[in-house]
Amino acid sequence: MSAALFTREELLECEGIGFAPILMKPDEIICLKEAAHRARRTEKTTSGMCKEFRIYRQTMPCAPLEISAPALEMVLHGDVEALELFRLGKRHHPRVKIYFEHLGLPC
Repeated sequence: MSAALFTREELLECEGIGFAPILMKPDEIICLKEAAHRARRTEKTTSGMCKEFRIYRQTMPCAPLEISAPALEMVLHGDVEALELFRLGKRHHPRVKIYFEHLGLPC
């Protein structure tokens, strides 16, 4: 049996840690409307996706979502490895850097 008993998220939740935050610079942040446009999905679907992958921040419960554009690209391309490297702060790793270059953003 090769399947794990628990997912990474479940293990982190048991430890009370959770996912590491995506640290965003001001020029990397997009709003939900822009994220939905880039993802070619509804705002509701995009919001759910951003929450599932924890690629957003929200300063208060009713405040608008601030979404990481590079992280969104990683999710849209299914590149979980790049997303995890990004979470670890490895912005200059080739697998992460390609998304910044694609978006015309500095690392």
